[in-house]
Amino acid sequence: MALPPTFADIRIAHARIAPHVHRTPILTCSAIDTLVGGHLLFKCENFQRAGAFKARGAFNAVLGLPDDVAMRGVVTHSSGNHAAALALAAKSRGIAAHVVMPRTAPVPKKAAVAGYGGHIIECEPTLEAREAAAADLVARTGGTMVPPFDSSAVVAGQGTCAIELIEDAGVHLDAILCPVGGGGLLAGTAIATAAISPDTLVLAAEPLAADDAARGFRAGAMQPQVLPVATVADGLTTAMSDMTFGVMRALVWDVLTVSEEAIVEAMRLIWTRMKIIVEPSCVVPLAALLEGQWDARGKTVGIILTGGNVDLDRLPWMR
Repeated sequence: MALPPTFADIRIAHARIAPHVHRTPILTCSAIDTLVGGHLLFKCENFQRAGAFKARGAFNAVLGLPDDVAMRGVVTHSSGNHAAALALAAKSRGIAAHVVMPRTAPVPKKAAVAGYGGHIIECEPTLEAREAAAADLVARTGGTMVPPFDSSAVVAGQGTCAIELIEDAGVHLDAILCPVGGGGLLAGTAIATAAISPDTLVLAAEPLAADDAARGFRAGAMQPQVLPVATVADGLTTAMSDMTFGVMRALVWDVLTVSEEAIVEAMRLIWTRMKIIVEPSCVVPLAALLEGQWDARGKTVGIILTGGNVDLDRLPWMR
């Protein structure tokens, strides 16, 4: 089992990746503030390199490898943003990235990985097939496995987002909300926030159709994902690891769940009111506030908009 990073690890990661990632802006929207009755500060990781916060963890993991280890390349299995982020980080260091992707992965996501120089190996769309193919690649290439979230280095990189949000907000944050899938961003956010703003609540949000984190949070033990999972927020269907789940249980205030209708409405709202592109998974925290799953009235709330990689030919309101 991977061990969670310390806040010192997150500080080191922040310095390490600073020349390679964007310090993304914070945006506000008075129309959305009126709807929820609070003041929302959106940390726009949809403007991040490779289009998502995943660049932070990928760069920290890749740049932290010793030269003799890095030269053998890196390996991962992912159908989404982590795959592209790792390919980009590897390209920046001049090493190979071997990425196992299910054959059913969206064509734009495969194109992004290939565009960053990643070597794609297709497999059947099951976790078992992905893990087996990745293990084979590690054995054949000697590359280092960089998981999407069950890695201290990756979680430390993701935690840098919260440092910037708290430092750049200019005001005290009553709460920070972020989506939860595998839990890497949530764990990093919780560790960083506990260290530098301990009276700021950290809340997670996920689709009701993929509510394993919420059920586990309440039960005190990890819960299986109920299959098949049918949610427009496809980036949040991954089960948590023991490490990320442990951090969630120790440091997170609550896990909110939202309907599919609220996710689509939140995405439309950001597109139309804020005029920025966001993907379904990243709007789940806003959806939770719009549905009244947590009362933001009179509060100042940071929301991490995790990414903007969306297939423009398959927008959820076009289905």
